[in-house]
Amino acid sequence: MQNTGEPGLREEDTYEAQNDQRLDELHSKIRTLRGVTTDIYDDAERQHLTLDDTGNAFSSLSTSLSQSSRRAAQAFGLSGAGGVRQMRIIMYIVGSFLVLWLVWKMKGIWWPSEGP
Repeated sequence: MQNTGEPGLREEDTYEAQNDQRLDELHSKIRTLRGVTTDIYDDAERQHLTLDDTGNAFSSLSTSLSQSSRRAAQAFGLSGAGGVRQMRIIMYIVGSFLVLWLVWKMKGIWWPSEGP
């Protein structure tokens, strides 16, 4: 008795083995793709956190700079009532230069320079 189904089974087994091999290759590619996708997502999250931190740092710097400029304006009387007026500041500066010039000239009278 001859078994006529045996060559067909071998072909089916060959096809089945090829399909299994291709399926394993496909699973491997899917795992690789999933790993790449996860890496891209993780990198994007890290960059997002870095940008958030940078934005927070700049915001903090802006707030600090704003407060410092407000205090400087109050100290020099450039911001509204209650402070020294701008003209008074200018007069103080001009007066200071005048006093320094007079002291410099008086120094020549009090301590004459020795020369040839």
